[in-house]
Amino acid sequence: MTTTVDFQNKTKELINGLKGICSTYGLGNDGDEYKVITQAFLYKFLNDKFTREIKQLKPELAQSENWQEEIEKISDEEYELLTMQLEADTAVFYPRHLIAHLFALQNKDDFAKTFDDTLMDIAIINNEIFSVRTVGGSKEPLFERISEIVEASERNSFCKAILNKLVEFSFEHIFEEKYDFYASIFEYLIKDYNNDSGGTYAEYYTPHAVAKIMASILVTEEVQDVTCYDPSAGSGTLLMNLAHAIGEDKCTIYSQDVSKKSSKLLRLNLILNNLVHSLQNIVRGNTILAPFHEKENGELQQFDYIVSNPPFKLDFSEYRDDLDTKKNRNRFFAGIPNVPKNKKSSMAIYSLFLQHIMFSLQEGGKAAVVVPTGFITAQSGIDKKIRQELVNRKILAGVVSMPSNIFATTGTNVSIVFLDKSNKEDVVLIDASNLGTKVKEGKNQKTVLNDQEEQQIIDTFNNKEVVDDFSVVVSYEDIKTKNHSLSAGQYFEVKIEYVDITAEEFETKMNSFEENLNSLFAESKSLESEIQNNFKDLRYL
Repeated sequence: MTTTVDFQNKTKELINGLKGICSTYGLGNDGDEYKVITQAFLYKFLNDKFTREIKQLKPELAQSENWQEEIEKISDEEYELLTMQLEADTAVFYPRHLIAHLFALQNKDDFAKTFDDTLMDIAIINNEIFSVRTVGGSKEPLFERISEIVEASERNSFCKAILNKLVEFSFEHIFEEKYDFYASIFEYLIKDYNNDSGGTYAEYYTPHAVAKIMASILVTEEVQDVTCYDPSAGSGTLLMNLAHAIGEDKCTIYSQDVSKKSSKLLRLNLILNNLVHSLQNIVRGNTILAPFHEKENGELQQFDYIVSNPPFKLDFSEYRDDLDTKKNRNRFFAGIPNVPKNKKSSMAIYSLFLQHIMFSLQEGGKAAVVVPTGFITAQSGIDKKIRQELVNRKILAGVVSMPSNIFATTGTNVSIVFLDKSNKEDVVLIDASNLGTKVKEGKNQKTVLNDQEEQQIIDTFNNKEVVDDFSVVVSYEDIKTKNHSLSAGQYFEVKIEYVDITAEEFETKMNSFEENLNSLFAESKSLESEIQNNFKDLRYL
């Protein structure tokens, strides 16, 4: 355990060191900084993964004093045979790609070009497995040129500084670690780059507590060969938690997200977490306008598990009318929000994602979606129609209303809606708004749940427990009588406590009440008389 913690700290030191280099070259907090940090980190990770595996395939390399020299002596034919034995999630490197090889070339006049060319060559060789697709069919490569981000006169020294930072570090002895280890590393790696400062498409990092609760409620039994989908995947926090709960080797990931940055971060997350086999299903594009994943007959693919934390409000007026077609009538059964005269940015795009998820859920499938809490009680419009459909079709498992400020970047109160196409009976409604501890995160206030509170929500939901002022279990008919409200508070019983007392105690209490009333009445008459006298004394001057 100590070794793991030490290595986590060393990994974070590597990340901080790369950030320090970016700051030195004027890229601190710059929009391009994340490209440098994530690509350098990924290059090192893939380099060390390849190195470790090639040494296992050819043990004499590991025993050599200078294995880099020995690997360059291997014939082309033998090298090809070795690369064919690599695990499917290991990128193919040739000796010219290795960090050790570049280190020997760092004093060349055109080193920056050599550095970039090396990354691009690795990307081309591994394009089939490691690229991210777009809805248009093109493939976005593993790496981009990074030296061109800085001034031409600084490029060689910039790339040299990055390389020297990578040489000082090694992943080789830690690859057996699993999700929990890399989850914390990934969070640290992207914490400054996946936030609400990205412009039109705000990229909120889903808190670990929300992701854990969603996965733990969705996955309650062993499953095999299932599909998992997120139509607004971001950097993949929800998908990673879901895959971890199921087992990375027992599920296939599918996703779509309009953000180029998020798709790159998701790719990195999949690589770190033994999910390279799903990279071919990671697509960049607009899910609402052009959903990518289809069956052979052209119909939209359906999935066993769906998770999503979609954007809540967004201006989609430019393509709003393109959605209102016969093809989309079934998908957007409850309707498409109209374009308001003012404040187009308030258009409730989450309602489209929720309808899309309902349409994309396999028979017997389960889903969990983060929504603004206002959705669960809206008395009219699209939100009400969606809730009615959930009840009428009996595909609702329950709702958890989370504490305010569970997301540090937005003050919007959120709830998690759980769907289950096999749940034809009781629905669980939880009000967890009073849980958590408020802490400061930068300039923002955030509510943090501890492990016991997270488990309380999970156990209460999965066991369908009724807890005073916390949870209720209701029928679909109960929900209909409450105007389809999914707020737990509207179902809590109003309790009147009765206390047994003797006749003498009752008489004493009544006498006390009577005395208090007489006193109040007397005081009232005195005040009334005083007010009347004062009124008579008033004169016009």
